[in-house]
Formats: sequence, C-alpha cells, structure tokens
Amino acid sequence: MKNVNLRVAAKAVIMNDRNQILILRESETHVGGSQAGKYGLVGGRIGSDEPFFDGLRREVREETGLEIEIEKPIFVGEWWPEIHGARNHIVATFMLCRAKSTAVKLSEEHDDFQWINRDEMSEFTFMPPDDEVILRAFEL
Repeated sequence: MKNVNLRVAAKAVIMNDRNQILILRESETHVGGSQAGKYGLVGGRIGSDEPFFDGLRREVREETGLEIEIEKPIFVGEWWPEIHGARNHIVATFMLCRAKSTAVKLSEEHDDFQWINRDEMSEFTFMPPDDEVILRAFEL
C-alpha cells in the first residue's frame, strides 16, 4: 500500500452582513492546487503544531486579508487528493464565520472572489464538498 499523508484542514464559511457567502476561485498558477478554475471556501491545511482556530484565522488572513469572528462548526468533510505525486487524506472542519469587513485582498492562490446568495450558486463550478457545505450554511 502506498503511503498516505494525513492532513487536517480548517475551512471558513464566511458570511457578510447581507448573509452572502464568500467564495474564491483557485488560480491556474497555484502551486500545490488541484482544483484550478473551481470555486470554493476559504481555508486550508493547518500545521501539526498549530492550534485549529489559529490556523483558521491565519488561512483566512493569508487568502483574503479578512479578520473573522468564528461562530460554530457546520460540516466535517474528507477527500483524498494527489499533491506533488503524493496521496493525501485531508479531513476538514468547516466553521461558520462572520466577516469583520468585506475588503477582500486575494493571495496568489486565487484569482477571483464573489459574495454570493443561495440563488446564485448555479452560476459557479465548485470543488467538492464546498457546494454541499454552502447549501447547508444557507439553511441555517
């Protein structure tokens, strides 16, 4: 059996004061990305010595420049991507968050962002399981 790297990810379902959710499109030039051109939620893998909530806030700052208020967990998901030729098992906890501002500043990992309502979801191609998570968040 081939070795599998286990990773923990922290993902933010960021809502603004108009109850829209922030989505980001993965850039074609993102090193280590496997979902170029698809939209998803903010977040990523946390370090093995990094507290979960610190990692979530760091990922949000790095990818969007935003500060958030973390509210509650709404979904746990997992997937098995191949990254740089190595198989990975990523387990992610998705947290409902509120944006303290809406002035998004993208990192090089992403090339577009949108604040969307539920009825706009069909206009975008999402990486799984983010589409399912977004639908759940709109139902809260």
